Amino acid sequence: MPPKSKKNQGFQSAAGLIRYFDSESEKGPVLKPTYIVAAIVMTIAVVLIAGAIWPT
Repeated sequence: MPPKSKKNQGFQSAAGLIRYFDSESEKGPVLKPTYIVAAIVMTIAVVLIAGAIWPT
């Protein structure tokens, strides 16, 4: 018969990870994917224009 202290342990480490990721999703800025894509396109355009203006 198992000891009483280990009767209801379960997956404590997994529960901690789930708790961590649940709390992490509530923080931080929420950006639309279109804003991210637009920022990437603008960055690429700036780099290409800068390369055309100041060739190495």
